[in-house]
Amino acid sequence: MKALVKQFRLSLAICSVLLTVLGVNTAMAGKLVVYTALEDDEISVYRKDFEAKHPDIELNLVRDSTGIITARLLAEKDNPVADVVWGTAATSLLVADDLGMLAAYNPKGIEKIKPGMKDSINKTAHWVGIKAWVTGIVGNTIEMKKLGLKMPQSYANLLRPEYRGYLVMPNPASSGTGFLTVSAILQLMGEDAGWDYLDNLHKNIALYTHSGSKPAKMAGKGEFPIGLSFAYRGFKQRSKGEPVEIAFPKEGSGYDVEANALIKKPRIKQDAKTFLDWAISKDAMAMYAKVYPIVATDIKVDAPKGWPADPSTVLIDNDLMWAAKNRQRILAEWTRRYDGKSAPRK
Repeated sequence: MKALVKQFRLSLAICSVLLTVLGVNTAMAGKLVVYTALEDDEISVYRKDFEAKHPDIELNLVRDSTGIITARLLAEKDNPVADVVWGTAATSLLVADDLGMLAAYNPKGIEKIKPGMKDSINKTAHWVGIKAWVTGIVGNTIEMKKLGLKMPQSYANLLRPEYRGYLVMPNPASSGTGFLTVSAILQLMGEDAGWDYLDNLHKNIALYTHSGSKPAKMAGKGEFPIGLSFAYRGFKQRSKGEPVEIAFPKEGSGYDVEANALIKKPRIKQDAKTFLDWAISKDAMAMYAKVYPIVATDIKVDAPKGWPADPSTVLIDNDLMWAAKNRQRILAEWTRRYDGKSAPRK
């Protein structure tokens, strides 16, 4: 009997070792869960490059607008699903980091990332930027002509009474573009004057969308003559032949840094680090630079037609930390005041 018990215990020990090994192998292999707020037409290009270089890593990409991705991350705080975040607002990642959700990791090549585009607080980075996206005003030239409207060139212009019912912009609670725009207005004007401005802007808004790109797409199709969107989408719609003009508010465009992070989990996959290395590689930056003139490294960028020679001149002096710390308060106040004009949620 003692021999049988000893053999049984040995078998259990062997099984335990095998299960541990299999568990590690399972965690290291299989799908890499990547949360992203990058645009679909961007992802299709970037993904091909990664998969060509790493055919053994299967990506499970979960894509949504910045606000939705942020809400999902925070909801999963105690049971994280994502392995990495790729191209989501740095202000969102700062919120997640404050809650202890991000793991420290310096991807290969981090020394080439510009100051201000990566974590400056921790010695080993908790987030690393890839590019910036900025507020733009997108106007449909045909529809504006029909209505006798001039292309607005500033935040101040958007308050003119002739624009009443003709403007669309993103809801900041669901859209990163919406949040960076509202944050910019509050930083530029101060909070009291900023909320007064937003009250007056609200009078001219026909609809708040749940996507930062939607207002540009709606303007491109002529559904509304003018949309506050992000500049990339306006230029993209123009490249498709849509009759749109893009302007940057002369007071300064709000912006955020699209950034990557490693999610803190009991077992971190090596594939996640491999992905983050690739995401700031020279080849990846070259792809980002084809559509975004403000990227996180010094790679040469030819600004698209309509941008100034130095694209950084359109940006406000943005305090990302302030925006992150005040995000929930700003969103709660914005929702209380203006959510009545938001599009129905799907």
